[in-house]
Amino acid sequence: MPAQDLTKTDKKHQIHSLHHPSDVAEQLVITGGKGVTVQDADGHSYLDGLSSLWNVNIGYGRKELADAAATQMRSLSYYSGYAGTTTIPSIRLAERLMGLAPGMAAVFFASGGAEANEAALKTARFYWKALGKTGKLKVIARQYAYHGATLQTMSATGIPAYWKMFEPRIPGFVHIQTCYPYRFQGARPGETVGQAAARELEEAILREGPETVAALIGEPIHGAGGVIYPTEDYWPLVRAVCDKYDVLLLADEIVTGFGRTGRWFGLEHWGVTPDICSFAKGVTSGYLPLGGILMTQKVRNAIESVAPADRWMHGYTNSGQPACCAVALENIRILESEGLLENSARMGAALWQGLKEAFAGHPHVGDIRGGKGLLAALEFVQEKATRESFAQADKVGQRIKTELKELGILTRSRAAEGPHPAAGDQILFAPPLCITESEVEQIVDSLRRAVRAVLGS
Repeated sequence: MPAQDLTKTDKKHQIHSLHHPSDVAEQLVITGGKGVTVQDADGHSYLDGLSSLWNVNIGYGRKELADAAATQMRSLSYYSGYAGTTTIPSIRLAERLMGLAPGMAAVFFASGGAEANEAALKTARFYWKALGKTGKLKVIARQYAYHGATLQTMSATGIPAYWKMFEPRIPGFVHIQTCYPYRFQGARPGETVGQAAARELEEAILREGPETVAALIGEPIHGAGGVIYPTEDYWPLVRAVCDKYDVLLLADEIVTGFGRTGRWFGLEHWGVTPDICSFAKGVTSGYLPLGGILMTQKVRNAIESVAPADRWMHGYTNSGQPACCAVALENIRILESEGLLENSARMGAALWQGLKEAFAGHPHVGDIRGGKGLLAALEFVQEKATRESFAQADKVGQRIKTELKELGILTRSRAAEGPHPAAGDQILFAPPLCITESEVEQIVDSLRRAVRAVLGS
């Protein structure tokens, strides 16, 4: 069927994530992929600069993962993972994850990232109820965070566009500034941005009352909110504040896990162990849906210490789905055996260096973010000295993204959110971990050409 007919049929029958008809006027029908490249129904090829949705970590076309799924389905396609039954792939994957995640003592499997964060948020409440501290219900989250689009995870998400048409949000979520070195407001003389952001967390806990705060949830490095890197002192300071006030630290590693930052998990860069760690995306490289939460021994103990009538009454139909777990095991084997974490670190450094060399002096590039694996971003501003954003109507990010597509690069943009100190237009990069140096150079060169086409320099 011609691409034009396919898109016509799609528009007639399907509602997509973040749907609006204006976004599907010109729609790509992706039909295949290999390595870092995908093809559309018209025969065009594109370098995938965002690993589809931050998740195709090992790249496209890996027959081994298809074989792992088929082999498992032939022997056992599915059986419930509720208490009382289990399957061999879920047993083996749980054991494997314990070897990869320092400080973790158990895992619960979900089908994806929003389900994983939902489980993390519910488990934080359960933990304090199990310990008799029933008033600890509030969750502190951060601006520019993305944690999912279910009602509770949307309430944790710190991007107002996700709230607007679904409010009121679930009560008990408090948002504070994140550690955004380029845009943070209110640092005191002599404070680093990390110190100021950690102080704001402490002030929020004290304002709400430590006896009411269950957890802080945060991405080690923001993904959808703009690939925002914290200062190096931030996460250890956050861990100390959480410990001081008996607040659980929930790490959302859905984007940053499984090699994206050059480590198995992002918080490893700062030597910080969370109480609960949510994961998804890269655990299967998107070949099948899987996610979950890892937890420390103290959280596991709380789950297993209550009376049967107070059990951890949480679960999903596809928790521990055997084919998904089999694919995850093979995906982890490939990440490890082919040195893709090391390649992520090397190519991520090359991408960041290339972006800095190409754009450090550009009059409209305010911030260049990267340095930990294959996560990078450029933030565009109208005035570099004042950090003033372009007007939303200018659609600078969207226009650069469109130019990149014409040059054979697919990636994601974020629109300006208003006047300073809100974030400006951004172009985000998170290509598959198997990317080569020449493909990194292709991204940088294409971006240089796209920016010149839109901004004239």
